[in-house]
Amino acid sequence: MGVKVVETALRDGHQSLFATRMTTDEVLLALPELDKAGYHAIEIWGGATFDACLRFLNEDPWERLRKAKKICKNTKLQMLFRGQNILGYRHYPDDVVDKFCEKSIKNGIDIIRVFDALNDIRNLKTAVTSTKKYGGECQIALSYTTSPVHTVEYYVELAKEVEKLGADSLCIKDMAGVLLPETAYRLVREIKANTKLPVELHSHCTGGLIEMTYLKAIEAGVDIIDTALSPLSGGTSQPCTESIYYALKGTKYDSHLNEDMLNEAAKKLAPVKQKYLDNGLLNPKVLSCNPNILKYQVPGGMLSNLISQLKQQGQLDKLNDVLAEVPNVRKDLGYPPLVTPMSQMVGTQAVLNVIAGERYKMVPKEITDYLLGKYGKAPASVNDEIRHKIIGDQKVIDYRPADDLKPEFAELKAKYKDIAKSDEDVLSIALFGDVAIKYIKQRNEDLIPTTIKVDA
Repeated sequence: MGVKVVETALRDGHQSLFATRMTTDEVLLALPELDKAGYHAIEIWGGATFDACLRFLNEDPWERLRKAKKICKNTKLQMLFRGQNILGYRHYPDDVVDKFCEKSIKNGIDIIRVFDALNDIRNLKTAVTSTKKYGGECQIALSYTTSPVHTVEYYVELAKEVEKLGADSLCIKDMAGVLLPETAYRLVREIKANTKLPVELHSHCTGGLIEMTYLKAIEAGVDIIDTALSPLSGGTSQPCTESIYYALKGTKYDSHLNEDMLNEAAKKLAPVKQKYLDNGLLNPKVLSCNPNILKYQVPGGMLSNLISQLKQQGQLDKLNDVLAEVPNVRKDLGYPPLVTPMSQMVGTQAVLNVIAGERYKMVPKEITDYLLGKYGKAPASVNDEIRHKIIGDQKVIDYRPADDLKPEFAELKAKYKDIAKSDEDVLSIALFGDVAIKYIKQRNEDLIPTTIKVDA
């Protein structure tokens, strides 16, 4: 049977390397070849693509998906979905989560990969139920990190819960590229021994060891791996698709991809990469290996955010102090995995602690909300002294945060009936507010071509 491959270049590849700035035309450029290459799926949507389309590219993310679906007749399309956060940065009510799953599938998504930054299974339930209800395949991703509580046994117990929840498959989502080869071998073996779920591995090359990790995971029986076509691979992105193909060719793990189609697709994407190198959006620094992430557990995107924040404050010389503070903040907060939105929150708090010269003198609202339980359950105990310093005697909720949220979709649909041409427009507004409203108004005025169908 061999190992199945998911191509990530058109979502995570450019998100990791140059802030998700590929235009829809560029995303579609090599899709005919990729569709014939024999992939298990092509990851093309979700993550930051939605935000970047509306905010920076003056494009409709739904339109990108519809156009991609017209081209892809042979291969499933996959997206990344942040559970109750959907593609935004706060928790949304269940009706919005449900409607987003419905419309994602209706517009062309086959597989929805759902994760929660805290691995709080309660925050995944609605997305899983809705994905299955509308005929989609649901994969639950476990956010991988290391800490005293994040052991192989911890993840195996989570995997059992994932299976009970009704997932079709499970992904080990190593967003920082810190999964060590031998740990990967044990982790995959134990999950396979304790569940019947197909297991996928997703990682990044940032730390310089992930190809070794992939090979050990494959030897342990991993079913699916995430790779990126050569022009958009390496550095903070995924391992190179073609290189993995050659490594496995002729072995019992052979991926059976079409070599000619891979080469043709790579030729088409090479000039795209060059464009972003030339315009400066692709910084050559992100293409190099940074083994320090194995020490600090800081994903590539988080590292660039920290550098940006310190530059704005004129304190880039404090970078090493901030990197050293990140693990301390993580420990104080109960070891949250460093994935969106927790990576931004922990990073910002570390910067504030260093710049202020006093720990937790300045605290963002998001950290306060986290300590109140509004993001879900922390993986480990939170430092009581720090919690009291920030929230005092306020009550911490112990139930699913979305239980406090009232339905929003019908109200938003009524409020924006004059500009929203479809339920998809309403969902864009629900997630990105003024950014989406600005785009939709401009699209309506400029009559930007669209295949939108107006919902009754």
